[in-house]
Amino acid sequence: MGYLALLRAPHVGRLLFGTLLGRLPAGMTALVIALALRDAGAPYSRIGLATAAYAIAAAVGGPVLGRIVDRTGQPRVLLASAVVAGGGYTLLALAPGSAIAAPIGAAIAGLAMPPLEPCLRSLWPDVVEEEQLDTAYAFDSASQQILYVAGPLAVAGIAGAFSPVAALWVAAGLGLLGALVVATTGPARSWQAPPREHSAGLLGPLRSPGLVLLLVGLAGAGWAVGAQNVLFIAYAEAHGADGLPGGAGTLLALAALGGLLGALAYGAVKWRSTTATRTWLMALGMAVSYLPLLLVPGPAAMAGLAFLSGIALAPLLAAAFVLVAELAPVGTVTEAFAWLVTLFATGNSLGYAVSGHLAEGSLRSVALCAAGGIGLGGLLLFGARRWIRPAAAATTADRPVPAEAAPAAPVPVG
Repeated sequence: MGYLALLRAPHVGRLLFGTLLGRLPAGMTALVIALALRDAGAPYSRIGLATAAYAIAAAVGGPVLGRIVDRTGQPRVLLASAVVAGGGYTLLALAPGSAIAAPIGAAIAGLAMPPLEPCLRSLWPDVVEEEQLDTAYAFDSASQQILYVAGPLAVAGIAGAFSPVAALWVAAGLGLLGALVVATTGPARSWQAPPREHSAGLLGPLRSPGLVLLLVGLAGAGWAVGAQNVLFIAYAEAHGADGLPGGAGTLLALAALGGLLGALAYGAVKWRSTTATRTWLMALGMAVSYLPLLLVPGPAAMAGLAFLSGIALAPLLAAAFVLVAELAPVGTVTEAFAWLVTLFATGNSLGYAVSGHLAEGSLRSVALCAAGGIGLGGLLLFGARRWIRPAAAATTADRPVPAEAAPAAPVPVG
């Protein structure tokens, strides 16, 4: 009933739909760039350059756009960035074979990617009741798992029916349409961040040590996911299509399904533990769920392990979303959520790159690389558990007792 009540709340359905629509290009872009440039005869080196340009630009642009949102509001930033990103996709679509235009177009599309994820997570406290926040963040996290599957499937379908360039045009249109749907909602138009603390300075949300530790720990989760992708691709190649119907896509879809169900289960539970405790527990649980991948079993068992490995990721992110909002200094919450996206994506890219070299040796080394990334991240979060716990969540026993509230000393008798 928690999810039904959430979806019945005013504006929730429209915000979720618009955000999912506008975020779909993020799940399409890496694949569609590769297909469009390859179809135009570009060498793999140029494809790698364009893909890297998109990823790096998105990592840089996200926090910048988040900071602008915190200062000016959501609608103008969402719409302006969607138009500029659409221009990047247009440049890619018009000249996919150009050694100059293609990387520039990819960089523009990444740099101006509309900050729909940070904006939605900034809106949740104003849209739903406080007791629904965990459910809202869990549903938000679960929806991301759909994008990991729907994005590549959309690219494959459009490229097969029309062309990879057509998928670029669709990505541009979806980004603009999603931004328009969200930007015209009442909550987005009325949302305004509280005045920034003057002490936040240039660092903004990164001035919070607890937030920085949380983000670094979550980069370990991104590392694990990147290495897992390489593991599944290399595994599918080694076993062939006959041994694993659907190839790596099947394993990735099963992991995403595990994350979807895990997030829905997480949001349906009334938790008694603190959010900080749940965060490090979920991170270590994710590391444990990755360990069986070291067995590298046959296709049927590997499918089951892929599903198992995905279960804890989305609940971990759902808990982290709450912590990010609580740890960010006043007036910096959207930028803080953007940094979460950036750090997770950076960890993902590093995990992908390192495990790519390891895949030449053995699949077990790739699985160990994946488990090690989230294992270290979970241990960091456990070690920093007092830092990542918001001050408001501290118990009375953890705080010093004011002098006026301290019990009086016993009066000597006699």
